[in-house]
Amino acid sequence: MNTLSYRTQSANSETADKQWVIVDAEGQTLGRLASKVAKLIRGKHKPNFTPHVDCGDNVIVINAEKVALSGSKMDTKEYIRHTGYPGGQRTLLAKEVMEKHPERLVEKAVKGMLPKNRLGRTLYTNLKVYVGTEHKHEAQKPQVINLDSIK
Repeated sequence: MNTLSYRTQSANSETADKQWVIVDAEGQTLGRLASKVAKLIRGKHKPNFTPHVDCGDNVIVINAEKVALSGSKMDTKEYIRHTGYPGGQRTLLAKEVMEKHPERLVEKAVKGMLPKNRLGRTLYTNLKVYVGTEHKHEAQKPQVINLDSIK
């Protein structure tokens, strides 16, 4: 019996089958959308998933301004940042972020669901979020994917 045929195949940067996919955020709840997009970016939906390799897809999220937050989170959820100076902590409500930069809500939610290391920082570059339906990645021929089909 040839035992070499039973080797586990690990993906690497050459064998990873990276694709471009489009996700429509219209009517989606922010957290559920972010967890499914993070799964696509990480590559956990693929049979050759390898935890230490970027084997996920490049994801384009459109209609970021139409994402929904459940309950009263639009008025109570705070996004905190620091200017770097003493006493420089600043907070913005989700409503204020949605008015100024709606794509940042989706970006921050997905980034929080990726690993906190250099692999996570590399994976984050595979996310593109746009307000409206227009994007500049038509040359990559992205496939439209339905988030309800992802578990």
